[in-house]
Amino acid sequence: MLMNEEIFREYDIRGVVDKDFDSGFANILGKAFAVYLKSRSTKPPFKVSVGQDARLSSNKLSESLCSGLAESGVEVLRLGLITSPMCYYSTFESPLSGAIMITGSHNPPEYNGFKICFETSTLFGDEIQKIKSIINTGEYLQTTPKQMKDYDIFTPYLNRFGSDISLSSHPKIIVDCGNGCSGVIVRKLFNKMGIQCEILFEEPDGRFPNHHPDPTVEKNMGELKKRVLETNAMAGIGFDGDADRIGALDHLGRQLYGDELMVIFARSVLQQFPGTTIIGDVKCSDRLYNDISKRGGVPVMYKTGHSLIKNKMKETDSKFSGEMSGHVFFADRNYGYDDAVYAGARLVEILARTGKTIPQLLEGLPKAFSTPEIRIDTTEVKKRSVVSALRKEFGGGAYKVNLIDGVRISFDDGFALVRASNTQPVLVSRFEAATEERLKEIRRLIEGAIKKYL
Repeated sequence: MLMNEEIFREYDIRGVVDKDFDSGFANILGKAFAVYLKSRSTKPPFKVSVGQDARLSSNKLSESLCSGLAESGVEVLRLGLITSPMCYYSTFESPLSGAIMITGSHNPPEYNGFKICFETSTLFGDEIQKIKSIINTGEYLQTTPKQMKDYDIFTPYLNRFGSDISLSSHPKIIVDCGNGCSGVIVRKLFNKMGIQCEILFEEPDGRFPNHHPDPTVEKNMGELKKRVLETNAMAGIGFDGDADRIGALDHLGRQLYGDELMVIFARSVLQQFPGTTIIGDVKCSDRLYNDISKRGGVPVMYKTGHSLIKNKMKETDSKFSGEMSGHVFFADRNYGYDDAVYAGARLVEILARTGKTIPQLLEGLPKAFSTPEIRIDTTEVKKRSVVSALRKEFGGGAYKVNLIDGVRISFDDGFALVRASNTQPVLVSRFEAATEERLKEIRRLIEGAIKKYL
């Protein structure tokens, strides 16, 4: 078994296959999860669903993981090639002890990993570390093996959500699946909803031959932008590798930041649920939080991480929340997990209902000069040491600093954020200001400090 302990991250297990972990690890992970289930539940026998994305390593990892679970007395429902949200949905569709999705998400093709649920909640933080501890102990259940069987999650998923969207018109939409696993469901779901769209790169292909499957990076949306402009479409919608993150373009081909997309969704949800709490992560603009307050919502700034946001939503009874990275979570008409294909349908519904373009839906949002997420490749150790050094430099009282996740420094006319990625050996920064010149000043100040510690 190959296991680099760095793969146990804040809200999933992820690394480079055959460098950080191998199929032998997947087998042991299944056995360790069975021990974990026994430690948390008094209701055996256990039943766990397992899904996988389109990566070339996913089949082998799935076979090994399922074997480890079954050998430890866990009944396994093999969901096959699906999206991460469909795997999450399986835990709501019928009572399960948990679920595991094999996916490298938006990482390069050589990566893969495991998103793990206990019952309907995604594991994060200390709970993931408990699984690592079980593996390090090496003590697994000795019991009668259980069966593995294929399970059709497509039919209940389509029946549950296919009639959720009601369209008053049919705006032209272009969708880019990026050869990720959204291609297995988006045409079926959108057809059932009555959404008319053209789909690019629909065929799942773990090599990602057309572009990297991250729709929040502008260069990955080039072909989508081209088709939006060529066809006079109302919007372009892109999905990441496992379809839990969404990116969007307006009718002019301009890419929306994740928090701008959140503004559109938040305004719509607040019309139905006045006063609801809406959570954003530390990378989101002050403009988002101010707009939520202005419209009667309760804005909450919280840590980055899909598992963390979902848990916070349950605590606050939030009807909608999201992240700058394109994870958005609807708890009205849905279950509070991040489903990018469903979110895309909700965007189309808003466009159809209002008859407005995306810029018109953002009217009233103050103009600001912002950067997208800026990523600096480094090491797992270095990304943490840089953030620690910046906390000391800027947290002494001279600046207004939020340390909930990295370092967020607020100025009267803007903000700067530097944090360590939870999924990659990367430092993530973002900057915003009222003027372009001020944006440059803030960037020079913070990036100069970063360079000292890299």
